[in-house]
Amino acid sequence: MYHSMFVLSKGEVFIVLLVYIDDIILAGNNENKVNEVKNFLKTEFLIKDLGLLKFFLGIEVIKTDNGVCLSQRKYCMDLLNEYGMSGSKPLSCPIEQNHVLTNLTKEKTNDVDITQHQKLVGKLIYLSHTRPDIAYSVHYLSQYMHKPTEAHTQIAFKVLRYLKAASGTGIMFTKTNSFHLTAFADSDWAKCIDSRRSVTGFCIFLGGSLVSWKSKKQSVVSRSSAEAEYRSMCSATCEVLWLINILRELKVDVTIPVVLKCDSTAALSIAANPVFHDKTKHFEVDLFFLREKIASGQIKTHGIKTEDQLADLFTKGLLPTAHSQMCKSLGLINLFAHST
Repeated sequence: MYHSMFVLSKGEVFIVLLVYIDDIILAGNNENKVNEVKNFLKTEFLIKDLGLLKFFLGIEVIKTDNGVCLSQRKYCMDLLNEYGMSGSKPLSCPIEQNHVLTNLTKEKTNDVDITQHQKLVGKLIYLSHTRPDIAYSVHYLSQYMHKPTEAHTQIAFKVLRYLKAASGTGIMFTKTNSFHLTAFADSDWAKCIDSRRSVTGFCIFLGGSLVSWKSKKQSVVSRSSAEAEYRSMCSATCEVLWLINILRELKVDVTIPVVLKCDSTAALSIAANPVFHDKTKHFEVDLFFLREKIASGQIKTHGIKTEDQLADLFTKGLLPTAHSQMCKSLGLINLFAHST
C-alpha cells in the first residue's frame, strides 16, 4: 500500500496532491491552477475527474454550512451487515469501564478463528480513522491479534453494537479563522495487568477541530503515575511538532507556543522545574526533550481539571454519560440522525 502527499507552491499559490495507489485528491487555493494541473495529469495518465470531493476510500465527505464532516457511514453499515449485527441491540459505550483480561483469564477461555478475528479488528482500525470514540477499544483489541480468545471476540462485538447506535457519526471540521494548535495529554498508569505498562492517550485540535489522536501502550514500564503522564506529554509534543511542519508546508501560520494541557500536577511540575531529582533520572531523555521544547517557546504546558481532560477517552473505558460528553467535545456528530 502506497500513499504520499505533494505540495506545489509558487508565491501565494499552492497545490496539494494526496495520492493513494490510484486515487488522487487535488486541492489548492487557485481554481485556474488546479485546472491546469488536472489538464496536465490527463495528458500523462488515463484519469477520470470525479468533480468535487464527496467520497474517498470509504470516507464520505459532507459539506455543511458550518464546515466539513468526514463519515464512514456506508463502511460501518456494511461492517454491521457482514457480521450480522444490523439487528442487534445498541450499546451506549464501546467498552466497559473496568474491563480486565489477564493471561489467567485467557487460559480459561476458548481460542477462536484467528483469521476472522484479525479481519474484524483490522476493519475496526480503519473505521477508527473517523471514529476517535472507538480508538481505545480498538487499541485494546489490537494487543491480542495473534492469540485472541472468545473474551476478545465478545469485546469486538460490543464495539459493533456500539457502532449500531450511531453508524453515521463522523468527525466535524468547523470553519474558523484561528489556526492555533491545542493538545491534551493523559495516561492510565500501569493499565496492563500482565506487563504493568501504562496507556498513553492524546488528542490535538487545530482551531476547534480535532485533527490528531492516539491511544497506545507505552514501550516501557513507568515507575510512577507522574512518569506515565510525562511520557504522554512527550508523545503529544512529538505529534505537535510533526503537525507544525505539515501546516507550514501547507502555508498555514501556526500560533506559537502550542498549549499542552495535562491534569497531572506532578508531571507539570517536573516539566517546569529545571532541577533534576533522583526520582526522575531514569527517564531523563524525555525530561530533556520536553523541557527543550518548552524553553524554545514551542510548547507551553497548562494544568486542567480531571473532568476537562478530553484525552481520557483514549486511555480507558468510560461510563455512558462521560463517554457521550467526551464525544461531543471532540466534535463528533451524526448528520444522519434524523434520516435513519
